[in-house]
Amino acid sequence: MTIVNFLEKAILFLIPFIAVLAPILIGQRYGIYRRKRTPDRKDTQVGSVAGAALGLLGFMLAFTFQIAANRFEARKEKLVEEVTNLRKTYLRSGLVPEPYRSNTKKLIVEYVDMAAGFGSDYSKLNHALSRSQQILDTLWRYAEALSEQDRSSEAYALYTSSVNDLVDAHNQRITFALEYRIPVAILWVLFIIEFLSMFAFGYQFGISGKGSYRLNLLLATIFAVVMFLIFALDRPETGLTPLSQKPMQSLQQQLQEHK
Repeated sequence: MTIVNFLEKAILFLIPFIAVLAPILIGQRYGIYRRKRTPDRKDTQVGSVAGAALGLLGFMLAFTFQIAANRFEARKEKLVEEVTNLRKTYLRSGLVPEPYRSNTKKLIVEYVDMAAGFGSDYSKLNHALSRSQQILDTLWRYAEALSEQDRSSEAYALYTSSVNDLVDAHNQRITFALEYRIPVAILWVLFIIEFLSMFAFGYQFGISGKGSYRLNLLLATIFAVVMFLIFALDRPETGLTPLSQKPMQSLQQQLQEHK
């Protein structure tokens, strides 16, 4: 792990940590101030409000986490679907004549070799995406050329169908992995509820005089870890929650043995 990657991951944790800790401290300071100004005043409803706010925050965290987890599961499904279509295209390339047969197999092997390391190394992401698209475009040109030669050939139709399915699977996997995110509106609502909940919790500490900085740090760490996990699941390119490439690696091994 490089220093830059470490700093990126540290910042990804520090942002929610500070976002939780800051309103607690602000609320606690304000509670202490109110307690000193009006020592006889009893804010009996603060505890109920703080509890309700924390309950709502917990619900929002669970809701947002479920979205991120569902996206993670969808990426796994799309990976398996792409592996299936790669294998199918490789096998059906044996139905077409040379040079399309050997060229298709060679391109599929290159594609699989590149995709097998995609989950662990995002440093060459742009190059990998560009090259993958070039390979798919080349395979589709092969399908067009074969179709022009004989539109009634069932073998050519099977080859074209497998290439089409592979293109669809690739686009869907990239879309789920890199483009679909938790909606910004949900993140803003989560942030607002988190800020107000932590402020109310800190205010309760301040007026009761029972708060402590250790407890504040513990609470901030707990919520920050959950938010950190949500962000990590929602952004696989960070490498914090890598998707297992075992299906792709198994296909890579099979193709190497098939040579």
